Amino acid sequence: MQRRSFALGLSASFGLAGCSHGATGYDGPEVTAIVVNKGARKMYLLNNEEILRSYRVDLGFAPAGHKRIEGDGRTPEGTYVINRRNPESNYHLSLGISYPNARDRAQARALGKRPGGDIFIHGQPNNSKHRRRAERVEDWTAGCIAVKNAEMEEIYAMVRNGTVITLRP
Repeated sequence: MQRRSFALGLSASFGLAGCSHGATGYDGPEVTAIVVNKGARKMYLLNNEEILRSYRVDLGFAPAGHKRIEGDGRTPEGTYVINRRNPESNYHLSLGISYPNARDRAQARALGKRPGGDIFIHGQPNNSKHRRRAERVEDWTAGCIAVKNAEMEEIYAMVRNGTVITLRP
């Protein structure tokens, strides 16, 4: 059944790919969760247990392990929620992730540091110099999750604030 759900999701994504550029609406199944598998560099949009879409992602410049402090280049691990949207981002659209939570702040405080913040799912940089670098380098963000611009348009249309996101090692 899982293989069938994956195949249906995959064929649906190809069917919508031609009309998703610049799309502002989405009328398919609700995205109930997002799962990021950092090790595989994959992000999945789910409706319950069915994979609706999957994307290859770039992460922070030092992606191994959970983000502990500001500037460490790590992408967080754990469960958060999508809590804000930014159509005027320095990157092609962005969806905010609720990092840091109370536990993250306490752990950073215990180290005498700040936890950092502003962790997003976003597209490529709007600045052409930064975009050229992002095209050449894997894991180029400061801790965010990056996808191609056309993919970000699709994700932005599909994902609502309050959606749970789980980031796994």
